[in-house]
Amino acid sequence: MDVTTQQGFVQEVEADAVIVNLFEGVSQPGGATGAVDGALDGAITDLIAGGDFKGKLGETAVLYARGAMPAPRVVIVGLGKSGDFDLEGVRKASAAAAKRAKKLGVERLATIVHGAGIGELEPREAAQATVEGALLATYEFKELKTETDEDEASELAHLVVVEADAGKVDVVQGGARVGEIMVRAVQLARDLGNRPGNVATPRHLAETAQEIAGETGLRCEIFDEEQMRELGMGVVLGVAQGSEEPARFIVLEHNAGRDDLDTIVFAGKGLTFDTGGISIKQSKGMENMKFDMMGGAAVLGAMQAVGELDLPLHVVGLVPATENMPGGAADKPGDVLTALNGKTIEVINTDAEGRLILADGLSYAQRFAPDAVIDLATLTGAAMVALGRYATGMFTNDEALAGRLSAAAEATGERVWLLPLFDEHKEEVESDVADVKNVGKGRFGGASIGAAFLANFVGDYPWVHLDIAPTGWTDEAKGYTTKGATGVGVRLLVRFLQDWG
Repeated sequence: MDVTTQQGFVQEVEADAVIVNLFEGVSQPGGATGAVDGALDGAITDLIAGGDFKGKLGETAVLYARGAMPAPRVVIVGLGKSGDFDLEGVRKASAAAAKRAKKLGVERLATIVHGAGIGELEPREAAQATVEGALLATYEFKELKTETDEDEASELAHLVVVEADAGKVDVVQGGARVGEIMVRAVQLARDLGNRPGNVATPRHLAETAQEIAGETGLRCEIFDEEQMRELGMGVVLGVAQGSEEPARFIVLEHNAGRDDLDTIVFAGKGLTFDTGGISIKQSKGMENMKFDMMGGAAVLGAMQAVGELDLPLHVVGLVPATENMPGGAADKPGDVLTALNGKTIEVINTDAEGRLILADGLSYAQRFAPDAVIDLATLTGAAMVALGRYATGMFTNDEALAGRLSAAAEATGERVWLLPLFDEHKEEVESDVADVKNVGKGRFGGASIGAAFLANFVGDYPWVHLDIAPTGWTDEAKGYTTKGATGVGVRLLVRFLQDWG
């Protein structure tokens, strides 16, 4: 979808539909909504007076202009209670209105910036959130469909962000541009996650990284299995050895070689399909294991946005990418693998493979002498048991770094929740035959035990582990999150970098 910014009055804009808004409890609309109400001879006021529109967050109504405006339709969206309104409210309202417009077959949609007027939100951030909500909510993964449903609504092709105040137009345009960049990055992550395992292979992720580098100027290195063997990445290779599909280790760098800048490293689990290996999963739901690379997808998406925004930091994205298959050469329970940092790992359960490949990823991160490292992985079902689908589990060795992530989560609506990492959790991964083992003593505390395993491969740098198993994909579309891969983590990581300083 193309996004443009236009200075003017929304009631005068050429479009298939325009979006205005109302807070809950308002009886007489003002601002842009009041101007549209005037053009429609009080139709919005009548709608409110009749009790047919209350302004609840995400509530929508459609009015027809009947020639009173260039746009034939007006979509009114509720913002909820003014005291509760924030940037997440902007995204949700924008999402609801855009989805309603799409159902109407709208191709060119104009919208005011939600919250930038009486909502008293900063116009740049409000514009960004308006674009994010509209575009993320109307995302669809259709690239593998060969037939089109004749009853399907037309595609939204253009979004026009309208600002009446000429003094705010540049600020609004800047926010809309950032929103568009963020959406493209999230959509990249969603596309990668939604592609089946026979398409989104480790080599496909590597090719995507190279394309990102070519488009944004990032530095890209792709290590094949021979190069990983020379480096000593015995754990990624151990997981990969049961598959015919070769593994790859992806390195993307923004501002490579800039020693004057702070260095932040992201590491994402790129398990492109997970059968569980020899510790094979049950067949029911195994098709969803194409989503087991959403940590890696988030890192690739975030790095694309970092390059396009040209952030003043040295940022590194690492993605160990492989399948986990039960082939004749697959690693077995009881095998011992050696990680890049020299530590030995007893494999108790081959289905706890994400933490294994991240062991090499986190070890490699130390080469950059980072100021902070954040890893993302669909690591444990235990995190879903603890948090439902409502937040990402967060673990850390540095409270200040966790605080930065929490602030970014508050701004983006991508919730994180700090979970404990006790010495007792670390004791559970002690092995009798190797330095560590990849699972604990039982089924309790699994999310913390997974983080405790990863801590063995973290150097002296500040580190956060994000377990995105609860949030990486969903079976239900809600708000601006669509069914399937969510792209969670992309906006969180980029906002974290934007606020670094």
